[in-house]
Amino acid sequence: MSELIQRAKNFATSAHQRIGHRRKYSDQPYQVHLESVARMVASVSDDAEMIAAAWLHDVVEDTPATLGDVEREFGPAVAALVQDLTDVSRPSDGNRAIRKETDRQHTAHASPRAKTIKLADLIDNCQDITSHDARFARVYLSEMNALLAVLGEGNTRLLNKARALHGECQEKLSQRAGAEASPSTIGLAALFPQVANSLLLRRFREVFTAGDIAEPLLSFDTDAPARDSARIMKARHLKIAGIRVDGVVQAYVRLADIAVGDVGDGDRGGAAPSGRQLQHIAADQVLAINAPLMDVVGILTRHDQCFVSVFDSVVGLIERDAVNKPPVRMWLFGAITLYEMGLLTLIEKIYPDGSWQGILPAGRLEKARELQRERQRRNQHCELIDCLQLADKAMLTLEYPPARDALGLPSKRAAKALIKDLESLRNHLAHAQDIVSHDWVQIIRLAHRMAELSTA
Repeated sequence: MSELIQRAKNFATSAHQRIGHRRKYSDQPYQVHLESVARMVASVSDDAEMIAAAWLHDVVEDTPATLGDVEREFGPAVAALVQDLTDVSRPSDGNRAIRKETDRQHTAHASPRAKTIKLADLIDNCQDITSHDARFARVYLSEMNALLAVLGEGNTRLLNKARALHGECQEKLSQRAGAEASPSTIGLAALFPQVANSLLLRRFREVFTAGDIAEPLLSFDTDAPARDSARIMKARHLKIAGIRVDGVVQAYVRLADIAVGDVGDGDRGGAAPSGRQLQHIAADQVLAINAPLMDVVGILTRHDQCFVSVFDSVVGLIERDAVNKPPVRMWLFGAITLYEMGLLTLIEKIYPDGSWQGILPAGRLEKARELQRERQRRNQHCELIDCLQLADKAMLTLEYPPARDALGLPSKRAAKALIKDLESLRNHLAHAQDIVSHDWVQIIRLAHRMAELSTA
């Protein structure tokens, strides 16, 4: 194994392990999937960059790592492959079908090397999903078929294997037709009808936008002296500035990348930043100033920063640390509250006669009663169900299998882990603690779930 591949394996394994990432159905460590994909790629190519990218293909989508991190660790060639393999759709683009079509178009323009890795990924995922979840497999196989239509430039052997596997799995599902509920009947919106597409949710989505957390982007002409640019950036405590080409911001430069040595007050002149130091602003890094915060989170999942535009002109900058700002914290706390509202509504639907009291552990039920008595002592009218904690609501809801399916939770163990993480995020929000370092993965997942509700 080459040094590059070993480093990629270690990086990816560590990144997924740090967030406790496991395979959805088998509960195996996620690196089992990564190794399977890497081995398939290695069976048809000895290209070290491809095999490294196979190990890293999910690291940007699923962990706090960004494309910038990948490029710094493994170089631009590997980063380009990972970028080709990373979804670009935004939560506000629409429902799953619309988002997947956007991602399919992105894959269609990927390099042949990236398409080979994607084929290996499809093969491993297809085998796993169809073995464990016939209901979702119908959705996945339809999406896989659409992807295969644009993966013709990938390795022929893997392409043929993927097509054959798709046909076999499709045949197996056809034989089991009618045994499972239609996937179209399952979804967060179906579970939470009082919340999904409600006026409250739309207002919640529209009130908090990119403009609430963006910082003005200082920019320079492309021929501006590097020393002058660096001096101004240092004086204003800026790490990034935009670069104007023909009067339009099209790139950016980091203060740390302006190789002009120490910039003192007496320095004058100097060369403009070289092409190596300038970073092109990718189309998927830019959003409108009124874009919802869930789109901001989507971009910051892939990139170290995103840029904000007004009338198609880049004028603002948002870095990941901005997620700690009050508007985002309010938005996240509100998202968790909406989520709890949905759980409460669902409990009333599943247990209309209040039978949930016989399911909740005695200790948890007594805590709810104590809280109810305390509120009543303060002349606050409330029902016992209103005094349940988030963990209680989740436990009762997840006794209902369709709810677990819609939430993408294959087991009660996975459900408990999700609720524990949500409670951790809520506590960090309430106590003004850093949420970027501790809760980034949960922020991503919460944004996706709110997007599913608002675009259903």
